Amino acid sequence: MTIIPPAPSAAARTGFTVYGVELPSRLLLGTSRYPSPHIMQQAVAASGAGVVTVSLRRENARSGAGQRFLDLIKEMGVAVLPNTAGCRTAKEAITTAQMAREIFDTSWIKLEVIGNDDTLQPDLFGLVEAAGALSRDGFSVFPYTTEDLVAAERLMAAGCQVLMPWGAPIGTGRGLANPYALRSMRKYFPGTPLIVDAGIGAPSHAAQAMEMGYDGVLLNTAVANAADPVRMARAFADAIHAGREAYEAGLMDVRDMAVPSTPVAGTPFFDIGS
Repeated sequence: MTIIPPAPSAAARTGFTVYGVELPSRLLLGTSRYPSPHIMQQAVAASGAGVVTVSLRRENARSGAGQRFLDLIKEMGVAVLPNTAGCRTAKEAITTAQMAREIFDTSWIKLEVIGNDDTLQPDLFGLVEAAGALSRDGFSVFPYTTEDLVAAERLMAAGCQVLMPWGAPIGTGRGLANPYALRSMRKYFPGTPLIVDAGIGAPSHAAQAMEMGYDGVLLNTAVANAADPVRMARAFADAIHAGREAYEAGLMDVRDMAVPSTPVAGTPFFDIGS
């Protein structure tokens, strides 16, 4: 008899919807720090990501080099999510976002307002201020935030339809530093798209986030700095699929005491000595 396994869950294999747009993948990928543009292209293709983030400051899109980079992104057929990386004030982030909209021809913006140089932790006060101003100006804001529930409520009241809490400080690779707080955020905002952003260092970290019920993961350094970025991108894609599939299948409850997988009642007893 031939056993045919069931088809993978469509929801696990496809993306999710944010700001009325269905993303083709639950993995969003950064475009910096790769060994070469060609390897970056290959990694994005291997990951299956349909959205890549681009820093306006880093790429300097008005220059010849920036234009070549933008042409490279367009060749890949993916959506661009510009970010305001490096901005320290709401005013600076708003100005950068307006420039990005003009250059990249998109109203999507990953909003970063950094408040601490050592941890690159978001300035939540400036973040809420900038999010409100940009939402009123017609932007679709993807705010890089912490797990703070009060800040999350303020961001949503400011017009954000998605939240992007950090897993750990940017570039640390420490994974989910505060799983309890991330679980709380997931339960507190059950109908809001949530994307873990920053600090992801291994595919297992991404799978953990997906098992919690998060809608997506955004990462960069873990792929770009790998010995083989293309294979690592593929590994992250597989981990995200597995984590989402596990979440939808229903993870078993954690117990304090052992529970036998084979029931004791009715177990045959053999007396070897008789």
